[in-house]
Amino acid sequence: MTFKSLRNIRDRLTEAWHERAIVLKAISFAFVGLINSAIDFAIFSFAYYYLGLPIIVANTLAWIVAVTGSYVMNSTITFAAESGRKLGFSQYLGFAASQFAGFLANTATVWCLVELAHIPAWAAKVVAIAVSFVVNFSLSHFLVFRTEKPKADRGQS
Repeated sequence: MTFKSLRNIRDRLTEAWHERAIVLKAISFAFVGLINSAIDFAIFSFAYYYLGLPIIVANTLAWIVAVTGSYVMNSTITFAAESGRKLGFSQYLGFAASQFAGFLANTATVWCLVELAHIPAWAAKVVAIAVSFVVNFSLSHFLVFRTEKPKADRGQS
C-alpha cells in the first residue's frame, strides 16, 4: 500500500465520520459501551459477590452508574453532532428512559441464565451486556439522538 492510498483511506474514513455514518456510530457506541460495560461488570460483581446484594439489586445499581457514564460519553462523542455536545438533565432522563428497555433485556437475560440455566453470574452478565447493546444502540440512534430532517426532505413546503 502506498502513502497516497493510505491517505485516501484516511480521508474517506474522516469524511464518513463527519457524515456520522451509522456504522461508525455503532463502532463508537460499542467503544463507549466497552468502557461502560467494564464499569457495569465491576460494580455488579462488587455488589453481588462482595456486598452480597440480590442479583436484581446489584444489576440495578450497576446499570444506574453505567447509564450515566454512557450518556456523557455518547452525548459528547458518538452523537456529538446531534446533541451539540451539550449535557442536560432532561436529555439525561430521556436517554436513561430509552435505555431502560436495554436494562430490562439485560436484567432478564442475567436472571434467566443464572436462575434457570444455572450459568455462573459473571458469564450470564457478559451475555446480558451483548443483548442490551443491540437494544441500547437501536434506541439511541433511532429515538434519542435522531436528527430532524429539513421540511423539504419530508415532502413538506
